[in-house]
Amino acid sequence: MLSPRFRFLRSVASLTTMTFSRGPVSLQGKAPDMSEVRNRLREIVGASTNWRDHQQALADRLSLSNQLAGSQDELPVRRMKDSYIEAHLPLGTDPTLREKYLNYLKGVRFGRILEDLDSLAVLICYSHTHNKTLQRSPLSIVTALVDKIDMRKQIIHPDCDIKFTGHVTWVGKTSIEAKMHMSQYHGGAYTPVLDATFVMVARDPENKRAAFVNPLKPEGIEEEKLFQQGEINKTRRIELSTASLLKVAPTAEERKIVHSLFLNTLDSKTVSFRSRVLPPNSVWMEDAKVKGLEICHPQERNIFNRIFGGFLMRKAYELGWANACVYGGCRPNLVAVDDILFRKPVEIGSLLLLSSQVCYTEGKYIQVRVHTEVLDPMTRQHNTTNVFHFTFATDKDVPNIVPQSYGESMLYLDGKRHFNQTLESQ
Repeated sequence: MLSPRFRFLRSVASLTTMTFSRGPVSLQGKAPDMSEVRNRLREIVGASTNWRDHQQALADRLSLSNQLAGSQDELPVRRMKDSYIEAHLPLGTDPTLREKYLNYLKGVRFGRILEDLDSLAVLICYSHTHNKTLQRSPLSIVTALVDKIDMRKQIIHPDCDIKFTGHVTWVGKTSIEAKMHMSQYHGGAYTPVLDATFVMVARDPENKRAAFVNPLKPEGIEEEKLFQQGEINKTRRIELSTASLLKVAPTAEERKIVHSLFLNTLDSKTVSFRSRVLPPNSVWMEDAKVKGLEICHPQERNIFNRIFGGFLMRKAYELGWANACVYGGCRPNLVAVDDILFRKPVEIGSLLLLSSQVCYTEGKYIQVRVHTEVLDPMTRQHNTTNVFHFTFATDKDVPNIVPQSYGESMLYLDGKRHFNQTLESQ
C-alpha cells in the first residue's frame, strides 16, 4: 500500500505545469528526463555547457544582485504543488543511457542515482522560487544537507524505467526542504524504491551570503503533516548538532560501552593498559579503512562553476560501498544514507582526499563513515568539505569492529548513533 506521501504526490501529478521565461522549457504534457532537468537548470541561472562561456555567464550573474528580495515578506507565497516535478530515467528504452548506469554486478550504479537526486532537488527549489518576470534567477541554490535517504527496495533493475517525483515540503527564511521519491516500472506497475529528503539553501548570485526564499503555505491535512515534519526535522538536526561528540562528552551509557570494549581487549596475561589483544571474530578499526584521491576537473562542475555535489556523493558512496564489501567479504546492500553535510564547496582543480572507515557493526549491518577534504598542494593545508554516513547490510554476520584509541571510540559511538537512527526510521 502506498504511503500518504505517495498518495499525495499522485493526486497532484495532473498539476505538473511549469514554464520558465527563458526558452522552451515547459513541463506540460511530458515529464522530462534527467538530461533535460540539468539543461533547465543551466537555463534558469544562465549557465553554459561550454567552459569558456560558462565562466563569462557566471560573471554576468553579478548584476542580478539588485533583483534579490530585501525580506521574505516581499515574496509571494507558494503552495506545495507549485514545485511538484516528475522526471523520468528511461533505462528500459535507452540502451546508451543504460550503459552509463550499469554496474559490473548487472545492477544500477547507485552513485548515479545520487547525482540525479541532487539535480532534481535543485530544480524543485528553483520551481518554488520561480519568478516569471525574470529571465534568470538571481538565486544560487545549493545543497546544504542530505537529511535522509531510506531504501524501500534493494534491487534496482538496470533495464526498467525509473520515475522521480518530488516537491518542497518545508521552507525557512533562506532554506528549503525537498522530499523526493523514486519508483521503478517492473511487473506492469511502478513500485517504490526510495524516499529522500534534501535541505537546500539559497545564496546571492556570488554564492557569498544568504538570500530569502518564498514562504510556503500548506493546504489540507496531508500538507500540514509534511510541513510539521519539516519543523521536526529542523529541531532534530539542531539537537543532534548540540549533542555531537565533537562538542560534548558521551552519555553515561556510552561511556560504559567504551569501557567494556576496552576491557574486552586487555591482555589477561599482563597487568598493562597498553597491552591489547584483538577478540575473536573482530577487526581493529585501524584495519578497516579505504582511501581515495580525486583530481577535480571542470567536467564535474555544477551550474555555479564548482564541483557538483552529486559527483561528491557518488564518489563517497562508491568508496564506502567498496569498504563495506571488503570488510564483509560479500556484496553489501545499501539500507540508508544519513546526514550528509556539505560544509564547504569544492573548487575546480582541487585535490580531493576521501577516507572511508567502518565505524560500527552489528550482526549483518555495517556502518560506514566517509570523510572528504581538500588538500591545497601549495600550502599543504587540509580543509574538510563533507562527511557522509552510509548503512549497509550483508547476507551474513560480519566481524565486530573494535576501536583502540579514544578518537576511534568516539567514531564507534557516532556510528552507533547513526545506525540506531536508521533502525528507528525503518
